[in-house]
Amino acid sequence: MTTSPPNTAANNPVKGILWMIATGLCFVAVTALVKTLGERIPAAQSAFLRYVIGLVFLIPVWRELVAVRLTGRQKKLFALRGVVHSLGVILWFYAMTRIPIAEVTAMNYLNPVYVTILAVFVLGETLALRRALAVAAALVGALIILRPGFRELDPGHIAMLGTALFFAGSYLIAKIMSGELRASVVVALLSITVTIGLAPFALAVWVTPSFADLVVLAAVACFATAGHYTMTLAFAAAPVTVTQPVTFLQLMWSVLLGVLFFAEPVDPWVILGGVVIMASVIFITWREAVLRKVHRTPTVNETKG
Repeated sequence: MTTSPPNTAANNPVKGILWMIATGLCFVAVTALVKTLGERIPAAQSAFLRYVIGLVFLIPVWRELVAVRLTGRQKKLFALRGVVHSLGVILWFYAMTRIPIAEVTAMNYLNPVYVTILAVFVLGETLALRRALAVAAALVGALIILRPGFRELDPGHIAMLGTALFFAGSYLIAKIMSGELRASVVVALLSITVTIGLAPFALAVWVTPSFADLVVLAAVACFATAGHYTMTLAFAAAPVTVTQPVTFLQLMWSVLLGVLFFAEPVDPWVILGGVVIMASVIFITWREAVLRKVHRTPTVNETKG
């Protein structure tokens, strides 16, 4: 297997866009499959079973994982990430049983916005005026979706706000660890720690799943893993400023899926709010790319962190 020249990684926008489209389809499939489970299986148990089944995908990196020697600091960070990500996953599975697919997808766009905010407090990064305005616009987009005071909010909406926040914390820890360990190790340790973190929550509400439910959860694990893999390929093929806007297609597909298979009405406010959030995320992504070029000497080895 040959390695492509480093500088070609960001020079194939068509390939990057196609891989990101595939990523969106995989993640929409995950959302739809979880939606079909409804409330037959508690959210914590569904999440736990999805991660247990997904452990099979760690087999190729098992030897590499065993050989890793973590420092005490790294162990604490991975444990913290496991707890934070576990809570986010439980809330996401719960939200899927409560609110329309389109709303879950639109509110998921808040993740990078929360990452930007947390980076200021945790990593000491500065938030320039233009990025601060983009963050504010994204929060306005969330208010457009939720419309508090104009409609009754479901617990699923609150769960999604928590999901985005917990996932942002998880991604921020991943950002720290990505500079110290291989990506495969970071992903593998997340799967293991989240499985462990979900176990007590799942056991507390355990019900016996049917074979059909296990098949659905196995499909969820497959599509989720495939989505993360194709997303990695997309980032390798083109700059994130090219691939990020493509993620907006997920909202369109989610709306269509909700209408055709789950009898969920189209809510123009959700679409508008999603557009506002997505536009803010695209601007933040673009500004970060510009700042990296300004404050760093360009090299032929540019990669996304």
